[in-house]
Amino acid sequence: MIEPRIASDALMQGRREIVIVHDGSSYRLRITSNNKLILTK
Repeated sequence: MIEPRIASDALMQGRREIVIVHDGSSYRLRITSNNKLILTK
């Protein structure tokens, strides 16, 4: 089974940082100055 893919641009919508809520906890997804993704709780 192929897993669905979502482009980071679709998630970020021009932003450098978003908050994702999962199971009642907030996680911050951000794009670094080196264009890497970092997810932190």
